[in-house]
Amino acid sequence: MDLLTDIRPSPALAPHAVAQSPLPRGLAAGAGGRRSVSRPAVLARQRTLKEAIGCVGVGLHGGREVALTLHPAAPGTGIRFRRGDLGVEIPARFDAVADTRLCTELAAADRPEVTIGTIEHVMAALAGCGIDNVVVEVDGPEIPILDGSAAPFVFLIDCAGVVTQEAPRRVIEILRPVEVRAGDAFARLLPRDPELLPRDPEGAEAAGELDMALSIAFDAPAIGRQSLSLRLTEGSFRQELAHARTFTLATEIESLRASGRARGGSLENAVVVDGAHVLNPGGLRAPDEFVRHKLLDAVGDLALAGAVLRGRFIAHCSGHALNNRLLRALFANADAWREIAPAASARLSAAA
Repeated sequence: MDLLTDIRPSPALAPHAVAQSPLPRGLAAGAGGRRSVSRPAVLARQRTLKEAIGCVGVGLHGGREVALTLHPAAPGTGIRFRRGDLGVEIPARFDAVADTRLCTELAAADRPEVTIGTIEHVMAALAGCGIDNVVVEVDGPEIPILDGSAAPFVFLIDCAGVVTQEAPRRVIEILRPVEVRAGDAFARLLPRDPELLPRDPEGAEAAGELDMALSIAFDAPAIGRQSLSLRLTEGSFRQELAHARTFTLATEIESLRASGRARGGSLENAVVVDGAHVLNPGGLRAPDEFVRHKLLDAVGDLALAGAVLRGRFIAHCSGHALNNRLLRALFANADAWREIAPAASARLSAAA
């Protein structure tokens, strides 16, 4: 597809004003036995888009054309997905995940038949670019795959512009190790040394930047064993992860389509591997594009915490299912996390 013709600005819309979105299951300062940090922090402020912007693309699994619009949203809204064709909204939260086979799919709590799938790339772009409040509207059950990476969504964000809002970011600090496993695969969240936290030019903590490390191992020689570690910032996301595309094995395509999946997949939106060969005419965007994409997926999946995470993420052969299980395990243990309390000056600024 031609990215420049498929992505087009939508008329600017007023921010979608909704009540402040609660964090999952009591995920708020002082709620449900969870503790806030005793020493308040000067946190970075929330951000949203300057104006609405949209694109049209094909759903990877359903194969149908889908129109998507990113709408600005009020402080505290969080990320919400709206099925414009059905008038239903679903919060982007780990406890709204209904399916993790080949993608991350959300379902409405009161109407479980209403779903939105393949949300991980747009979630990664929003998290990677530091966007807190957006309503993602689609007219079907799937986010368009575009080129298979997060780069087109970053392009949309850049075209719409970003505005800072008068409210501190919600930040969750990991206090104790949490781990989930499936065979040899695992995913962990660990505390991070507070002395290593970066700060922005104004002295505020650069809230929630994760240290991330992930490794993968595939029998296909074109993939093999790859690993990547980085500190997640907007710069590192844009440079190291955003352009990495989703991938599949040529031997799996027939069975995927027979099961009703990958109907919109092509060499234009996925890397296809056949043994030692990459079938895409243009080859890879990076020698380790495969692990970069897996880390991109993890950024999107972990953004379903409903707040920015501060800690370390370490995983081996993790996918959507393990990533979601990790968040469920984290928030099931009230001693493993706490919400960072903003300093009084930040609270007063937000209330002004």
